[in-house]
Amino acid sequence: MSETKLGRILMTGAAGGVGTFLRAGLPGLGWQVRGFDLVRPDEPGATEWVVGDVGDAAALDAAMRDVDVVIHLAGIPVEDRFDRILTSNIDGTYKVFDAALRAGVPRILTASSNHAVGYHERAWYRDAPIGVDVRPRPDTYYGVSKVFMEALGSFYADRHGMQVACVRIGSCFEEPRNRRMLDTWLSPADATRLFHALASAPEFDYEIVYGISANKTGWWDLEPARRLGYDPQDDSDAFAEKIEAAADGAPDPEDPEYRYLGGRFTLAVPPQE
Repeated sequence: MSETKLGRILMTGAAGGVGTFLRAGLPGLGWQVRGFDLVRPDEPGATEWVVGDVGDAAALDAAMRDVDVVIHLAGIPVEDRFDRILTSNIDGTYKVFDAALRAGVPRILTASSNHAVGYHERAWYRDAPIGVDVRPRPDTYYGVSKVFMEALGSFYADRHGMQVACVRIGSCFEEPRNRRMLDTWLSPADATRLFHALASAPEFDYEIVYGISANKTGWWDLEPARRLGYDPQDDSDAFAEKIEAAADGAPDPEDPEYRYLGGRFTLAVPPQE
């Protein structure tokens, strides 16, 4: 356990998958973590907790008190009807930014996604990693909400002087689950390293970084994140033999899972009801 106290992080969506990994890892690096979510996990731990909805301004105002950094993870994590995405991911993100501004929180780190650029074809980038400067090509309403998140972050950085970093997360799980995740995997430990680096980096204005581990077959350029102090230690190649053994033959280059950065999200159809 680190003896250095770095400050308090408010984490929205703290009960979710990525939030659970970060709640486990960040306190050991010196952060006090305050969770904010619709439910409080039934588990022991030192995490402070505020139960609330990102649509509730009063709950957000209470949660933002004495906070140094916000990590905004809350939202629907898959494709859904636009009205639901609008409420949770778009309006919810605006309300988190606005509450942070009211409270004087100087830095927000947001969970963007590879699905903000999901319709880019991986074959176009065989000879070089994909940079953060490619144009947005969202693959779903979910991806559209992440493009909005990045645009809103840029606006708050320019208009209000907030320090904003948007992390285009790949696939954050205990281990990669399929061939595509060998390229997009972000290990729980590297997720902690990445958000710790962004939370503790010297002052910056606005940044987009990719959130993956140091994967041998990774698609994205990690230099922007490394410049801010990220030092990934894990590599999906450790799981490659197991995953390739379970795969059904060579990948079809026309399969959306292989062809597009967003994989099968390019085929996702939002529910009608």
